[in-house]
Amino acid sequence: MYPVPLSRALLVLVVALFLGPRIAFAVPDPQELLAAADAIRNPSRAFSVMVTLTEFQAGKQVDTSTLTTYARAQEQGGQFATLIRFVLPARDAGKLMLKNGNDLWFYDPATKASVRLSPQQRLMGQASNGDVVTVNLAKDYRATLLGEEEVQDGERRKRNAYKLGLAAAAPDVTYPTIEIWIDAENNRPLKARFFAESGRLLKTAYYRRFQQQLGAERPTETVIIDGLDPQSVTLLRFSDYSARPVPETWLHRDYLPRFQPE
Repeated sequence: MYPVPLSRALLVLVVALFLGPRIAFAVPDPQELLAAADAIRNPSRAFSVMVTLTEFQAGKQVDTSTLTTYARAQEQGGQFATLIRFVLPARDAGKLMLKNGNDLWFYDPATKASVRLSPQQRLMGQASNGDVVTVNLAKDYRATLLGEEEVQDGERRKRNAYKLGLAAAAPDVTYPTIEIWIDAENNRPLKARFFAESGRLLKTAYYRRFQQQLGAERPTETVIIDGLDPQSVTLLRFSDYSARPVPETWLHRDYLPRFQPE
């Protein structure tokens, strides 16, 4: 007499009973999760993107600025080097900011002087200099898995996410510690909280409006909310992604006076 075949539902139940404990202990590697989220935020090849910053106070727009970012991964270490050209407002047009390694420089063509900057220094509203340069967090931070929880994303939807704690592993990073929530389904970055060395919450960011850009669904908006005043909000919009060569010569301080956008 042949055994009666198991139904699909019963078969799934039997497999779950045997494999459930193994699945429960299959803890994801936090550093790999962070690298996967980085790959969604940033293209792996050299690219340019337009960044529009808009500052709001109590729901009213008070300032705006437009930048063009050119970025490429460095041959050693894989971290990005970034050149930023100020486009608008007109008073800032042509000014440059360069991030290469741990150095961040600002160049003003009117004075022909380059000045060293801190990545923590505010650029506009809640956005600091370090928020607009392209960064792979997995290169600068050690990640720890803090748990798995439901979180509201930037579109106000509930998502199951891994919560990671990030501790600085490199000098001169923008924030000493970060908490970041990564979608458990697709590795998208959903939300991040940025802290001062004292442990004070500086700002909260939501990544949203994911669109197909240069081979992946990437966030095209980041909403940054002040850690003390939730009425102080800065919106970063990313548009006009383009794969393009970024010459090594552009990424050196001495070249800034000669830079001409193509």
